[in-house]
Amino acid sequence: MGSCWLRLAALLALGACPSLEYDETPWCSPIKVKHGYANCRTPQGEYYKNVLGTRCDIRCQKGYELHGPQQLICQSSKRWSGKVLCKQKRCPTLSMPTNGGFKCLDGAYFGSRCEYYCSPGYQLKGDRIVTCMDNKVWSGRPASCVDTEPPRIQCPSVKEKTAEPNKLTAKVYWDTPEGRDTADGILTDVILKGLPPGSHFPEGDHKIQYTVYDRAENKGTCKFLVKVRVRRCVKLNAPDNGYIKCSGDGNNYGATCEFSCIGGYELQGSPARVCQYNLGWSGVEPNCAPMNINVNVRTAAALLDQFYEKRRLLIISTPTAANFFYRMQLGMLQPAQCGLDLRHVTVVELVGVFPAQIGRIGVKLLPPSLALQLRLLLRIPHYNFNIVVMDKHGMDKERYPFPATPAELFALIDNFPLRKEEMKLQAEIGQSCP
Repeated sequence: MGSCWLRLAALLALGACPSLEYDETPWCSPIKVKHGYANCRTPQGEYYKNVLGTRCDIRCQKGYELHGPQQLICQSSKRWSGKVLCKQKRCPTLSMPTNGGFKCLDGAYFGSRCEYYCSPGYQLKGDRIVTCMDNKVWSGRPASCVDTEPPRIQCPSVKEKTAEPNKLTAKVYWDTPEGRDTADGILTDVILKGLPPGSHFPEGDHKIQYTVYDRAENKGTCKFLVKVRVRRCVKLNAPDNGYIKCSGDGNNYGATCEFSCIGGYELQGSPARVCQYNLGWSGVEPNCAPMNINVNVRTAAALLDQFYEKRRLLIISTPTAANFFYRMQLGMLQPAQCGLDLRHVTVVELVGVFPAQIGRIGVKLLPPSLALQLRLLLRIPHYNFNIVVMDKHGMDKERYPFPATPAELFALIDNFPLRKEEMKLQAEIGQSCP
């Protein structure tokens, strides 16, 4: 101990400033890293970690990133070789979804949570909640707002209507429904399946459908029924030996049925009947009675008037019942009686010469004076065989000075204008000759 003090005294005598080696070592200020830490190593393993030459590796806590060098060295200037800072990590700004948005807690920093939302009418596609992760990426899938809800369209209720008189259809109106979108309100045109309003709808039930699309091609539809009813009377039938011709569908409200009889029969009752709203027929049920020919009239014209629009006449005139042509003609007509009746032909025979002449219609005999008047009125010769064919209007259509075959007569009559309609009616009811 005494030797140390002697040495110190000698040094002071020489004017030197005593200094300990430890005290001359430069010191840096202690490292403090906010949200991080330093891992330091001293050159000679000193206890204090801020002596000259100390090297410190800087690390940041999870969610923070280092700004500055990863290693600091304590320099002779008593300063560290750089500055460091641990800043909180930040994720990129989220994109605002179309027709929606998002709300975040603590912005876009590590650990922040953001929740997406969509405007009314849209649904979220993707993750509703995302979190900013340590790798500066948002968790989950990017969210979008999509329109998945179909537009709304309201159809009218069932439309019921009764057909108008004498018609089988009804004109039905309604207001075209308008669609409403739950999202952006933009719709395509309304598409109609079925007849449009204001159309004539036939009897029965008709489905009407409207369809509308939004911009996302979501489809909305609505349907309703159009019901058309036809009021109907009981179906009428043709009278025996007669015809029936009806308008419309034959028995619908307002339909008219007209009746007529075949040749040789007269209509009794109502010639026409109408189906009324109460579903009953007007008038009286008709029937066809055999035609009653009055041969006790005073003039030939009065006799012919009885056949007007009812029967055609085939007048056979002969000077004697023994006439060869007369007998041949009767022989040809006898097996053709069905064809004559089918064509509404009445045969009138004028036989003999005045005053010994007679007339005959079937089994009825004409007075001699009436037979004479008939020859005079129609200018039929008395002394020769003659045939006169007259139509239902009393028109002289053809004359034959010799016997005519049934085929010739039928071909002539079938070309008469009224005969065309008769043939059509007879075909409808199946009236024909064997």
